[in-house]
Amino acid sequence: MNTYLHPQKLPHNRFRRVLRYLTYFVALLALSFVILLAAASRYERTHGGACASCHEIWQPYSDWHTSAHRSVPCTDCHGDVFTLNAGFHINNMRRVFTHLSGDVAERPRLRVQDVLQMVPRCQKCHEQEFADWQASAHSASYSDIFLNTDHNHRQLLMDDCLRCHGMHFQGGIRNLVTPLATSGPWQLKLAALNAQPVIPCLTCHEIHHVGAPMEKATPQHPTSSSAQEINRPSVSLFDRRELQHVSLADLPLPAKMFDGAREVHISPDHRQALCYQCHAPTATLQVRSGDDRTPTGVHEGLSCLSCHDTHNQQTRASCATCHPKLSNCGIAVETMDTTFKSTKSLHNIHSVKCTDCHSHGIPKKKPSVISGQF
Repeated sequence: MNTYLHPQKLPHNRFRRVLRYLTYFVALLALSFVILLAAASRYERTHGGACASCHEIWQPYSDWHTSAHRSVPCTDCHGDVFTLNAGFHINNMRRVFTHLSGDVAERPRLRVQDVLQMVPRCQKCHEQEFADWQASAHSASYSDIFLNTDHNHRQLLMDDCLRCHGMHFQGGIRNLVTPLATSGPWQLKLAALNAQPVIPCLTCHEIHHVGAPMEKATPQHPTSSSAQEINRPSVSLFDRRELQHVSLADLPLPAKMFDGAREVHISPDHRQALCYQCHAPTATLQVRSGDDRTPTGVHEGLSCLSCHDTHNQQTRASCATCHPKLSNCGIAVETMDTTFKSTKSLHNIHSVKCTDCHSHGIPKKKPSVISGQF
């Protein structure tokens, strides 16, 4: 028998030499694979070619080229070959299989888990906006909303709840919560959603929307106030019925609102159109019906954003923004008995009137002090 074919019978130094060559070969093969992946990842980050090679991705890819995020590579938001998440790669393989099978939707859709994975990726660049949102009521979780015992005892959960809470959830309320009754205990059918936000970033922002990146004005290229943007072009609402975003410019404000029989004056600030999609009145168009917050009384005609910050909804500076320290009747506005001072007050800041406190008539305006003279 030829002993050369049996490693255990080879001289010790020759056997070590073969193992060393095998080690070099495997290392070279692994290095080549890593270099190939790095080159592919680099090409993808620079050109996005693979994203656009599938016809169903072409439209989002084209939209990205004209969006405010045009300088952000696809891989920064959607991951790449080095993403340390097995589910990410399995999902990509599923997409490839779907593409090759020909069973492809007219437009690609992000699943609820894809939308939720985008939140920390938005945070990487928008840290302050993320912190503000996280500190606000709009970061409420699925368990906060759908497992709220006080609400669920009073009102039966329905599909319309998903219009504002969980817009990206695929399915109806019966696929999310059980039981559908006013007696619990209630639980989510998908336990993984318990701590996930019902209003993630993509609820109010369309990342691929046409728009220019923000630019800083310079002495060489000053920007007049009238030319400054009022809102970012990405601001829009995701409509779960149409499965697409509706631009802020296309969102309607209520045509009319009423306080009893009296028509209420509404601020023309169109940014409120986004707020009204969820904080809307009932079909009666009465202020404060449904989830409406339209201001009346002394604040009638003010925009939501006159008092509420955009991402955190904080209102601490709202009085000081418009008022001097003293009101028309000489009382410091922040000390008045309203819900601004205390949430237990009977005088809601959205509807408070002078006559709520001055039941015997509104005092005459006191003369103001200017430069030490009356």
